[in-house]
Amino acid sequence: MKKAFFMFWKLYAFFFAVPFPMLLYYNIKYESGLPVDYSATNPWLSLGLILLSIILWLVLLAGYYRSWILQPFIIKRNIGQLVKNGEHREATILDVQKLDCIRKGYDSYKLNLSFRNLVGTEITQRTSVNDGRPDERRFEAGKKIDIVIDKEVSRIPYFIFATSEAEIDKKIILLLNLGWLALLAVITGYYSFSYWLESEGMGWRFMAWEHPLLLCPAIILGYRLLIGGILGRFAGTPTDSALIKLKGIETTAKLLKASQTGTYINEQPMINFELEFVDYRNRGHRVSLKKIVDLLDLESTRKDSVSIFYLKDDPQRIAFTSDLNEIE
Repeated sequence: MKKAFFMFWKLYAFFFAVPFPMLLYYNIKYESGLPVDYSATNPWLSLGLILLSIILWLVLLAGYYRSWILQPFIIKRNIGQLVKNGEHREATILDVQKLDCIRKGYDSYKLNLSFRNLVGTEITQRTSVNDGRPDERRFEAGKKIDIVIDKEVSRIPYFIFATSEAEIDKKIILLLNLGWLALLAVITGYYSFSYWLESEGMGWRFMAWEHPLLLCPAIILGYRLLIGGILGRFAGTPTDSALIKLKGIETTAKLLKASQTGTYINEQPMINFELEFVDYRNRGHRVSLKKIVDLLDLESTRKDSVSIFYLKDDPQRIAFTSDLNEIE
């Protein structure tokens, strides 16, 4: 259900990023059926807009190439370094959920682990694993398993199983390369199509701020900025949440005040929590944290206290324990 929900919103966002600007642009431009006069258009402005659109597409394509193709190699390298230099811990498997696995000879599990983080705080962490030796029954509730944590919590993955082995599926990488090249061909083809359809012997003077060649990549990059930054902060989960969880200390904070900021996301109010707590050195701190709160969970804003994690070396950086427990 959750995957279907996210897939719906991805398709919904894609429609407003690509097809919708195109439909709007061409319907408005050719509504009258009369030829468009580009003689009064500043050619240098049009050239600048073309260059800007190319830069935006290149940034977008570079990001896709990194996340689709380079990321598996980066993760494999990071795993190798983590095995050599990471901090070893013993984790207890609290519960196990078996998942469907498409790889023959493998079993997939969703685990809930309990272990001490880098500063000795007991935490729970959900993760998934593909087991290439299912006959050994290593992943069962109550069993112990060795894990390795990145001491600096600076590179993904932040922790792995001590017996983890990283493999690159060459067929998948080949398909991803072909997909990326196909996307590049589509974008290049759209430039050629637009020139053929709209130039009318005046070069690139048809280029305008509202043209899909410029608007589409700008909207997609805007989505990435919005989802990666703004919504992450609104949700109350800091961008350094993994760092806080793996190098933080859990404590109980006094809830001084919880007030609405006037901002709503999907009709859910953003609440500003003002908190007070004492760190491990017995020093008092006052901090505030903004978070989007579900309408069904507004009772949490009336509590006297709340569980939080704070960084040992920087107590002003905090996160709610309940939010950190949702991280996978």
